[in-house]
Amino acid sequence: MKHIALILAAAAVSISTAHATEPSDSILQEVVITGTRSATDVRHLSQTVNVIDRAAIEETHRTSLLPLLTEQVPGLFITQRGYAGYGVSGGAAGNITMRGMSGSAARMLILIDGHPNYAGIYGHPIADSYQSLMTERVEVLRGPASLLYGSDAMAGVINIVTKKPKDGTHAYVHAGYGSFNTAESEFSVNTRQGKMSAVASGSYNRTDGHRDNMNFEQFGGYAKLGYDISDNWNASANIDVTRFKASQPGTETYPLTDADQDITRGTTALFIENNYEKTSGAVSLFYSWGDHWINDGYNPSDPDTTKNKPKAFRFISHDVMLGASAWQSASLFEGNRLTLGFDYYRYGGKANNHYVNGTKAGTDELQVDASEDEIAGYAEMRQMIGDWLTLNAGLRVDHHSKAGTELVPQAGAAFHLPANAEVKLSAGKGFRYPIIREMFMYKPANAALKAESLWNYELSFSQTLLSGKLYYGVNLFYLDAENIIITAPNPTAPPPMLNQNSDELKNKGVELEASYLISKSFAVNGNYSFLHMEKPVIGAPEHKVYLGGTFNKDGWHASTGLQYINGLYSAVGPDKKENFLLWNARVSYQVSDMIGVWVNGDNLLNTKYQINDGYPMPGIAFMAGLTLTL
Repeated sequence: MKHIALILAAAAVSISTAHATEPSDSILQEVVITGTRSATDVRHLSQTVNVIDRAAIEETHRTSLLPLLTEQVPGLFITQRGYAGYGVSGGAAGNITMRGMSGSAARMLILIDGHPNYAGIYGHPIADSYQSLMTERVEVLRGPASLLYGSDAMAGVINIVTKKPKDGTHAYVHAGYGSFNTAESEFSVNTRQGKMSAVASGSYNRTDGHRDNMNFEQFGGYAKLGYDISDNWNASANIDVTRFKASQPGTETYPLTDADQDITRGTTALFIENNYEKTSGAVSLFYSWGDHWINDGYNPSDPDTTKNKPKAFRFISHDVMLGASAWQSASLFEGNRLTLGFDYYRYGGKANNHYVNGTKAGTDELQVDASEDEIAGYAEMRQMIGDWLTLNAGLRVDHHSKAGTELVPQAGAAFHLPANAEVKLSAGKGFRYPIIREMFMYKPANAALKAESLWNYELSFSQTLLSGKLYYGVNLFYLDAENIIITAPNPTAPPPMLNQNSDELKNKGVELEASYLISKSFAVNGNYSFLHMEKPVIGAPEHKVYLGGTFNKDGWHASTGLQYINGLYSAVGPDKKENFLLWNARVSYQVSDMIGVWVNGDNLLNTKYQINDGYPMPGIAFMAGLTLTL
């Protein structure tokens, strides 16, 4: 522990990672759209929102968004199993937890431009779908956001805000190659001419992985068109498609052969937005889909003859999620903002076991064919009282075609104190409806499940000093969840196991953040989260520390960061607790206005650790490449 403490202390004064590629003279207040539908100064929100901007995304030189979020957002943790690729099904990583609430069970909601994005049958996010090529910024709201976004936002939301074209025509190319025969590439072109604008991006990524049978290959494309109807109205449409092929090798003690996946995910949306001095709003339609082909593989050495031969079938599914949203926000009088909104979602799909050999070859065995509807209306009001207080309150009425109706209240206050200090109080409800898998799929299915729910209570203090160069904040939270769905012995009749609303969670903790702009070239930042869980959850560390920042001068950019994880359960069991320290570093040089070169080093301490039980993470890894800006 003394060795770890010395390393962490050294990181506090090292060239570690900050939010901006080139720091300005001060750290400005952020304007966000996730905590409320209209653009709002973050000071007026009673909840906590972290913002990761485009500059921070580009400086990581990674095509996946999620590793950066794990570093920069306290209370958030995302599981990994290798250098690239998260996968799905058995052995998958990419489980997102916030304050001990697991996203693999649909308790952490991913949004793309405010629209829910997850697998319609299984209800959880698909981690390999969230790439940097389409992203302008990411806003992470810590704590329940069900007032605005409904089911699955009970722990919080990650809102991916897609790119907006700049004036003129611009092009960007990113390419890299490194350890484990890993290659990544990305290009984007954007243009704005008069009232028309367009963005197009594409990517290709692949790796052999650090273990046999761990290859990963991914193609991605994104396009967006926009048109300014008038000074106050605009329309836009976008489409994003990702296809990836992944293999998973099984655990070290139980290796697998032919455990392969071929996944296609896509989403498209249409927006019509208005923006006046005293009112703003939008109407949007969206549609997302997924096609999954999965071979769960086999272990040739297993003594069980039913497990040591190739699978007779492949799991094939098609899921969809579609919906419509409308909201309008207006200032009725001085210091007031009222938002009214409406949401409709429909999700579901069909899944089969398709037999490829044996007596059933060429036939399909239906696993599920179902869909559900969710319809909701909500109202939220913000009222400023002088310059020292902002009050927030709202209510959502949400109806599910199977699980019934949920009332979702939320309230809070933000006190604006002298010396640029803020105190915030909030209390809000989060919930999630049972998903298709839990209600209708496999033997434990239970169509009578009720919605999970929680109450989150939060107190925070933050302050900005030294003309905006120094910022620090602390959050205290307590969440009380009930009706948590688990698979447990059936108390009444067959089947022996049944999905039931029979568990409770009571989590509490503290989250700290700080950043200091030492000079125009040098900045440091860090965060810490402590999570106390009465019932430990896999993939939710007790302690998470990050220290880092950036140094920029004369075309050089250097960044480094240390992350310490303590009390992370990789599986159920007292001997499955992981503690580890990671050190990553990045250096880049802008050769000219057009050309830049970069190199990344990951796990430079060569730490041996696991996040998914049985899947050791790689040791030291390097990636190098170039960027072109045209």
